[in-house]
Amino acid sequence: MSNRILNSALTIAGSDSSGGAGIQADLKTFSALGIFGKTIITSVTSQNSFGVQSSYDLPVEVVEQQLKAVSEDKKCQAVKTGMLGNEETVLLTAKMIRKNRLKNVVVDPVIFSSSGKRLLTRSGIETLKEYLLPLASLVTPNIKEAEILSGIKIKTESDRKRAAKAILKSGARAVLITGGHLKGNPEDLLLDNKGMKIFSSERFSKADIHGTGCVFSAAITAELANGTPLREAVHNAKEYIGKAIQGSVASGNGVSCADPLAEMYREIEKSKLLCDLEKALEIFKSERIGNLVPEVQTNIGLGLSNAKRHEDVLALPGRVIKNGEDIFTGARPQFGGSRHVANIVLTVMQHDPEMRAVINIKYTDALLRICKKLRFEIASFDRAKEPQKVRVREGSSLEWGTEKAITGYGSVPDIIYDLGGIRKEEMIRVIAEDMPSLIEKVLAIHRLYKKEV
Repeated sequence: MSNRILNSALTIAGSDSSGGAGIQADLKTFSALGIFGKTIITSVTSQNSFGVQSSYDLPVEVVEQQLKAVSEDKKCQAVKTGMLGNEETVLLTAKMIRKNRLKNVVVDPVIFSSSGKRLLTRSGIETLKEYLLPLASLVTPNIKEAEILSGIKIKTESDRKRAAKAILKSGARAVLITGGHLKGNPEDLLLDNKGMKIFSSERFSKADIHGTGCVFSAAITAELANGTPLREAVHNAKEYIGKAIQGSVASGNGVSCADPLAEMYREIEKSKLLCDLEKALEIFKSERIGNLVPEVQTNIGLGLSNAKRHEDVLALPGRVIKNGEDIFTGARPQFGGSRHVANIVLTVMQHDPEMRAVINIKYTDALLRICKKLRFEIASFDRAKEPQKVRVREGSSLEWGTEKAITGYGSVPDIIYDLGGIRKEEMIRVIAEDMPSLIEKVLAIHRLYKKEV
């Protein structure tokens, strides 16, 4: 049996006991991007989701022993520096990088924690500028760090450009001033031998998220270790940190932290939801629920946790078709398979993120009575009151109706129905936390309805 061979990256940084930044975040990021991570710990911080309480810089000889051990083994394809703590460790790190002729060196100049705790001494800053930055393939300061490294107060984009040029004069081959602390959308400014480039994205969180700088720079390091050119590496890392922020974790009672494994967990969840929905379809086929399918047919929606877009909702590209009591489908469920059902799911989730499953069934007075008999919570909306601007916008009617029913009721009910309108069939929507709960509700309705008809 042959052993797998992975590219490797080295992180030289501090330990974060909260797990959200530092060595812990770097290793998770490397692993998520297919890189084997090696570590040299420079400092041990005592922190939680509220911030850093204290830090202890390891004796320089202990850091040196780690450096020596790693250096005597197989060379890494990239190296990242984070929290270095003091002048001695900065000097030692620079010496090791030069001696071993390490390539793809990403310097994340960690000076303060996000909670304001100083993590690099003033003499350490000067040493970093003089000895470490000239070895950097890329240096990734945030706005405050860029001000310290350049000596330029940054208030405008022009200031950022001047700061980037000043930092580049230190000898670093490229500078990326990250824009997470800017107002508006975060724009990262890269200056390299090709000139200036801005990397833009939407802001995925209004709140401060712990560990974003570490995860972003670690993602760039991982991309470089895999041989990705710098600009492409930054672009890919930008997309990656966006997903890590969107999937941020409330690991404590304070600030949430970016999750480097968010996309991996999301793919696992997608597979599970697909299995759940396909299992539901098999159950509905075996139970022959065709009597519940309206003339416009049926669809089922199932949202990912924290779903925000149509692509986050699993549904059928076609619909559930009836043939008497039998049902069949023409295509497998897909994420983004139906904008109409996704609009309902996403609207429901805005009010209650735990309610993520929806199916539409036909409306009859008998079915509404059954829903009441089952003691379901029931709300409705009147299509006659639908504003003209909603009526003429494709796909917005169900979004409006769902919102109207929920706000009128005061919470997300089990059932939302309407009595139809011009060229609009009356309809019942069944809402549940997940697919097993939705199956249970639909089968309870179906079995009582069969007795009546």
